[in-house]
Amino acid sequence: MALPARKRTAVEVTQFPVNRARPKSVTVPNPVPHGEVDEDRKDYFITRNGVTFAGSHLIIDLWGAQDLDDESKIEQAMKDAVTAAGATLLHIHLHKFSPNGGVSGVAVLSESHISVHTWPEKGFAAFDVFMCGAAEPTKAIAVLEAAFRPSRVVVGEHKRGTN
Repeated sequence: MALPARKRTAVEVTQFPVNRARPKSVTVPNPVPHGEVDEDRKDYFITRNGVTFAGSHLIIDLWGAQDLDDESKIEQAMKDAVTAAGATLLHIHLHKFSPNGGVSGVAVLSESHISVHTWPEKGFAAFDVFMCGAAEPTKAIAVLEAAFRPSRVVVGEHKRGTN
């Protein structure tokens, strides 16, 4: 049996600039590894648009999302997001609350982390995706969208470790 076609949701991206100016909506490019590869330097900082920083921290809000009380589905979605982003999973831990069935947890990565907090009764999930080095955290967005079928996705990006 074929699944019904699903309307693609719009992804709103808000970038929070270093200069504390008012946030603006932008398209988020994929990070580029810092300069040429230097085997003696393993800081994994990124240079993008002339700014050098530790990594991208995405704040992803899913609204009108489904299956937010399904701990195994959340775990698989987080693992799939790690793989899609090209990151390395070290450990994952989730906790399911009662009576509402919300799930909170974290996937610890070599490149940093993905965390989640869900409110199934509100159809809302809050994901944090922070990654450094050559990992591409923006690729996690499509994975989470496919897994939880939200009606609205809001993404904020913060560059960590700017100087």
